[in-house]
Amino acid sequence: QVQLQESGPGLVKPSQTLSLTCTVSGGSITTKYYYWSWIRQPPGKGLEWVGAVAFSGITYSSPSLKSRTSISRDTSKNQFTLQLRSVTPEDTAVYYCARCTGTLNCPTNVDNHDSWGQGTQVTVSS
Repeated sequence: QVQLQESGPGLVKPSQTLSLTCTVSGGSITTKYYYWSWIRQPPGKGLEWVGAVAFSGITYSSPSLKSRTSISRDTSKNQFTLQLRSVTPEDTAVYYCARCTGTLNCPTNVDNHDSWGQGTQVTVSS
């Protein structure tokens, strides 16, 4: 049974970098054919796919966030990370890490993710 857990600071100042880590247990992030995503939900808004890293190590980002986003992984720790640079209050959201299977429309479709972390609130404020 795969489990995902987000961690990182809950408060980030504008212009700084938002950094989050997802720790995966019960399964390897290198196992074919899974994709490991970051998804966020601003207050009163729907779920928004941010980016992902595939089992192969290839990374993907939303076009609207690509210039500010870096996704990476540490296979020795079975973790993957999100870095979102130059944040503004509009980046305030609950951030989730989640798993998507390669047999579905992965990783960009949030509905195709089968396992989710509990989510972590990140507030951008001075």
